[in-house]
Amino acid sequence: MGKEYRAKVFKSGNSLALRLPKELGMVEGSTMVLREERAGFHVEPAEPAKRKFNIDKVWGCAVGSGLQFIKDEDRLFEERPLLWDDPEWRAKHMPGA
Repeated sequence: MGKEYRAKVFKSGNSLALRLPKELGMVEGSTMVLREERAGFHVEPAEPAKRKFNIDKVWGCAVGSGLQFIKDEDRLFEERPLLWDDPEWRAKHMPGA
């Protein structure tokens, strides 16, 4: 069995806090996971949070390349005949529809 440490529980706001000895080597501000077990509690470091994608870096990647946003008038499309709108094709490939 490892070393034994004594820790003090105290009130912090509306919560209880556990003051841990410095000798444990924990870093200030780190997140821990506390699990209640039959014999007591189990404390271990939490996995670091996954990094989030920063879209601001993407927006700036084309600066100076001459790229421009698409204009609203370029977003319009002309209607065109679609294959599945043809009654002959529908009868051949989609019977019963």
